[in-house]
Amino acid sequence: MNLTQNPELLDRLAAAYALGTLRGGARRRFEQMAREQAQVRAAALLWEGRWSAFSEVQSPVQPDAAVWIRIDNLLQAEKRRAAQAHRRPSTDPARVPARALAWWRNAAWAGAFATVAAVAVGLWSQQGLRQASQQVAQLQSQVQTAQAALQATPQIQYVAVLADGRADPSMLVTFDARNNRLVLQRVGDFREGANQSLQLWALPPQGRPQSLGVLGQGKLEQLTAQEAQVQAVPTLAISLEPKGGVPSATGPTGPVLFTGALIRRDL
Repeated sequence: MNLTQNPELLDRLAAAYALGTLRGGARRRFEQMAREQAQVRAAALLWEGRWSAFSEVQSPVQPDAAVWIRIDNLLQAEKRRAAQAHRRPSTDPARVPARALAWWRNAAWAGAFATVAAVAVGLWSQQGLRQASQQVAQLQSQVQTAQAALQATPQIQYVAVLADGRADPSMLVTFDARNNRLVLQRVGDFREGANQSLQLWALPPQGRPQSLGVLGQGKLEQLTAQEAQVQAVPTLAISLEPKGGVPSATGPTGPVLFTGALIRRDL
């Protein structure tokens, strides 16, 4: 019989063989096929690994001392039989069963070791997978943190230094294209009166000035603006206006205190 042509039957026989329920002539025939066909051996080893995995979910049990004594007696008896068989002539018929029995015992030990090795490799693989999963999770967390930090980092595309009539810097202006935000930092000593406000204007090449917002009293101010409002603007200006500023349509009504070129910064 060629079990490789009947995978379902091969799987059932391999499971019964590994469990120990396949006995007698059927077991011997299966072992013969396992020696001759690699696929049959592989199926048996696979099921031995599966059955051995069940032992992991069972609570450990301490064997009785009599069990170890019996095992030791069996091993000693086997050693004596092996020594006697070795001293007999090679033509002794009794030596053939002894050699066959020794071969099967060695094969059984080899299967046991293979099962233990398979379980150990499985446990090592599971541990490795857990560690790899933890490392992947850490990397994903780091990537997310880096992405969040990148999103929070301003993308400065335009810079202007506004100076007074004596060319003394009074205001540093930057435009954050990522967050559509103008940031103005006072670098001079000028302070408007309580009933006055500073107003920022965009001076396009043609047309009327466009208001970009009114500044507060702080040293650092932020104004919302779209890139389209600043990308074609060569110059910015700040005028002194009544408290709260004036409408954009009227243009500056007070003196223009600071002006400066708006420069695109190529990152």
